[in-house]
Amino acid sequence: MTDSPSLAARLPFPHTVRWLMPVVLVLFFLAILIWLPWQARQMESSERQEQLIADTLWVEQTIRFQMGRHEESLRAIGNDILSGTPPERLRERMLRLMKTGTELKRLMWLEPDGRIAASTEAAPPQVATLSPASRDAAERARRGRNPVYGQPEPETLNPAGTPGAIMLDYHLPLFRGDDYVGSVVATYQLSSLLDEMVPWWFAQDNQITLLDRDDRILARRAAAGPGHGVYTHKRALDLPGVTVTLMTDSVKSEPKLLPNLLVGSVIALSLALLWSLLALWGHISRRLAAEDALRQQMAFRTAMENSLVTGLRARDLEGRITHVNPAFCQMVGYTEEELVGRSPPMPYWAPEVMAEYQHRLANVLAGTVTPQFETIFQRPDGTRIPVLIFEAPLVDDAGRHTGWMGSILDITDRKRIEELNREHQEKLQASARLATMGEIASMLAHELNQPLAAISSYTTGALNLLARTDGAPVDSGKLKPALEQASAQARRAGQIVRSVFDFVKKREAERQDVALADMLDSIRALIELQARHYQVTFRTVLPADLPLVRADRMMIEQVLLNLTRNGIEAMANVPLRRRTLTLEACYDAPAHQVGVCVADNGHGIPQEVAERLFSPFFSTKAQGMGMGLNICRTAIEFHGGTLTHRDNPGGGTIFTFTLPASVTSVETTE
Repeated sequence: MTDSPSLAARLPFPHTVRWLMPVVLVLFFLAILIWLPWQARQMESSERQEQLIADTLWVEQTIRFQMGRHEESLRAIGNDILSGTPPERLRERMLRLMKTGTELKRLMWLEPDGRIAASTEAAPPQVATLSPASRDAAERARRGRNPVYGQPEPETLNPAGTPGAIMLDYHLPLFRGDDYVGSVVATYQLSSLLDEMVPWWFAQDNQITLLDRDDRILARRAAAGPGHGVYTHKRALDLPGVTVTLMTDSVKSEPKLLPNLLVGSVIALSLALLWSLLALWGHISRRLAAEDALRQQMAFRTAMENSLVTGLRARDLEGRITHVNPAFCQMVGYTEEELVGRSPPMPYWAPEVMAEYQHRLANVLAGTVTPQFETIFQRPDGTRIPVLIFEAPLVDDAGRHTGWMGSILDITDRKRIEELNREHQEKLQASARLATMGEIASMLAHELNQPLAAISSYTTGALNLLARTDGAPVDSGKLKPALEQASAQARRAGQIVRSVFDFVKKREAERQDVALADMLDSIRALIELQARHYQVTFRTVLPADLPLVRADRMMIEQVLLNLTRNGIEAMANVPLRRRTLTLEACYDAPAHQVGVCVADNGHGIPQEVAERLFSPFFSTKAQGMGMGLNICRTAIEFHGGTLTHRDNPGGGTIFTFTLPASVTSVETTE
């Protein structure tokens, strides 16, 4: 099938370019018109922000320089105090310093006990009144022997007692040798600091604010009104012992995107032209929509079918093949020409399953189909391939049922993997059985030693009767009981050996209808052998009408032996009166399953162990491989059942597994 003529074929290249070029040029022109104002706005915004940062840095350096000059002057006053200058001269020098810096509101010389030795106030109190933050700064300055600033507090008052004027105290500690002789305290009024240090031209364009460490306002200067929050910058004043931040907020708003009416008019005309071109292009696109949709649909369908690894096969209501994809042709080894239009029987049907094909074909012709099933296909060279088929009704756009659509998967690899997994599980089970027999080898030797010793004793007695030298005939009545006992003990030893041999021998998995009691009798000797070793009482509860189970005998015997052995070993450290292992079975008719419970009275399973109980190579035993319960669960799931565990109400653990009941035995019972 060829594709329909494309848009490029319907419209010659120059004609297409004639329509496309105006659209591209208008779009480019419109983009330039939008980009230029936006770029200019961004550049102006960046320049304003950079200028604000630079001006803020200059103001911060000016304030810090002025305060640094005051700090030098205060250190000189401190040196005068240490040299013994009288308080009157010190006060004169303090007053001269305050005249040069109007932001300074008070200077004091405090003695170690807090009394004022000299002050710029006309009538200072005897003891200085400091805020808690200022007292804390004084203590820090004394301990560190370095000048510090006190944290300003919004609720502090100025010397005149007027609220709203927030002060900042500077403490310079004085030491003569190691002796603390007092400190020089300078008090700044923060609002005056902004009024004196911030130039008028900067204040006309910005709102200047001093903030404390919690971003609370300490002082603010807003000569031109509040800032707009568009251009802001924060700069911390480098003051020892205190956190004060200088924040500037420009009163300028964000620049406009469209600075004049001309740009807006050009953009509006460009948009109108673009709309007209798009309307014309839409008219052409609608006229060619059906053709383009068909072309895309055919291209997508072809690409999808060619890329699938799943075979697709469509059949009509009479069973004739109407469509196949390349994957199906490659799977069965026939070409599309050989298959399309072909009626049953199909060339890829295998002779051994021909009856199955005919039965399914009859169902198809009757209007029913199996949604999912497995079967075998045959290639021309005779190779058989297992396949998994999913089939569903094929409905046309009018809702009519026109046939059947099937998807076919080659499951050769899956079958091979399942076979390898089965062989691997058999090897693991054989290894687990050998490991189990290794663990009970010592108990087996002890168990065999008893019948062998009895056989030796009875045969020795018989030989002694035969070897009498008095010439009297041997009484068979005395000889027969000894030989019968020896024979019974030999059968007992042989039964033990056969149980071990049957348990460890390797064979293929085979499901059959078998009684749970028969499987239990086959390994009862091994279970009781371990139970006697741990002084455990083994008890079974099996209903007389329990149906047969459909299972592999050796796998289930392995599960029973593993679960009973775990239960016996779990009771090794409990009192003797509680060492009882119970195996109980019941039939669940609705689920058509036989449930088996193995309950012990042991130590139970902790939560952290229960989470990893069935994980491979996880074991709580010092010599355990960690594969026993994992193999048990795999064997039960192989039969379509489940293996779970729960706490025993009387202490210990109950393991429960289910097996499918035999259909024949259930029908006979009913």
